[in-house]
Amino acid sequence: MSDREAYGPALDDAVSLAGRWLGGVREESIPPTADVDQVKDGLGRELPDRGPGAPEVLRRMAEAIEPGLMRIGSPRFHGWVMGGVQPVSLGADWLVSAWDQNTGLRTVTPGVVAAEELAAAWLNDVLGLPTTAEVGFVTGATVASLVGLVAARDEVLRRAGWDAAAQGLAGGPRIRFLVGAERHGSVDSSGLVAGLGRGRVVEADDQGRMRADALRAALAEGSGPAIVCLQAGNIHSGAFDPLGELTDIAHEAGAWVHVDGAFGLWAAAAPGLRHLTSGLERADSWATDAHKTLNVPYDCGIAAVADAEALHRAVAQHAAYLASSADVADPADRVLELSRRARGLPVYATLAQLGRDGVAELVQQLADSAQVIADGIRAIPGAEVLNDVVYTQVCAAFGTDERTRAVGAALLAGGDALASPSVWHGRAVLRFSVSNWLTDAAEAGRTVAAVRRAVEAAG
Repeated sequence: MSDREAYGPALDDAVSLAGRWLGGVREESIPPTADVDQVKDGLGRELPDRGPGAPEVLRRMAEAIEPGLMRIGSPRFHGWVMGGVQPVSLGADWLVSAWDQNTGLRTVTPGVVAAEELAAAWLNDVLGLPTTAEVGFVTGATVASLVGLVAARDEVLRRAGWDAAAQGLAGGPRIRFLVGAERHGSVDSSGLVAGLGRGRVVEADDQGRMRADALRAALAEGSGPAIVCLQAGNIHSGAFDPLGELTDIAHEAGAWVHVDGAFGLWAAAAPGLRHLTSGLERADSWATDAHKTLNVPYDCGIAAVADAEALHRAVAQHAAYLASSADVADPADRVLELSRRARGLPVYATLAQLGRDGVAELVQQLADSAQVIADGIRAIPGAEVLNDVVYTQVCAAFGTDERTRAVGAALLAGGDALASPSVWHGRAVLRFSVSNWLTDAAEAGRTVAAVRRAVEAAG
């Protein structure tokens, strides 16, 4: 049997099944129709002594699993800040799996490393980061923040005369970890894993932006090593911390500044939104996701650190058998993993197709579509938009908490659009996150129409 004969049937069927699913992204109902137990029943709960051929396994999978899938790629899916998938990034991701390269070392897999290094340089360009910043590709913004915080932790301890690599953390100087009152939960997770704890909470304003006076006061409470975590894009309001002002305050106190910008960092790519990230480049590390705003497949997070040596000291692995580059950092010198897939290639492909202008247009389109949704909801009797819509987030309430939840349930049941139920400032809300490359003004209008129908159905 030739290689083509071995792989061909499974791959041909996979393409057909994927095409069938993708063909319904725009028009089919969004919520899943089967739960976990039903999917397990469809898949078959018992491990067979010997299974059927690969095409049959794939067909069974599609038949059983698709009823349990959420159409996250729908242009009217606005839940949990999840992007869709651009065709070029999906194609690139398929190639990543087919090539199956372990992307840790430059000399071992130079083809995929070259593409990732170009993608990293282009990201620094479109996001306005320092050209010397080192970029690593990780699973998502949680691990991207962890990479930044580990580099920050070891560097602020080094400045205080403590070698964390040689001495560990126990017995060393206490690190003050300062976070905003409306930070994302992933910052807490990253801080805990990095050994920093949950952090000292700094007060925020009514849109979730960290207050400059509160940060200055918090830093003045003590001395010694400090890390300040700022936010580019509040999960409810979309608001941005005043990054430049807060970074200057933190640096005056000798603190390292990390920016959590899972979806908001991309505002720096659009001229009409760039003011939201003013001063971004003066921070020390950044975290964002490509599988959100850029719309590449899961999983693809981006960790960037301005001080390359601090990053390498914190995470690099070295051994005689690894054949590491002598003069240039390897991909494994920038992330926590040695073995990983070439997840930066879909980023390269998407940036190569869109270019600088295309990325700017994509981000601006998402923000403009959020405004369409906000304006449409404001026109619905009894509806209220609770946030200042500055980016891609819209938080709406429909009277009492009970009625807001009822509208959300009716919207989900209708299947034409989806928003995340949440609680913000003590009120039940529906949160519309505009993250999909297919979401334009027309699709945003269809979302508003679906919300109107849900309001009518909720009574």
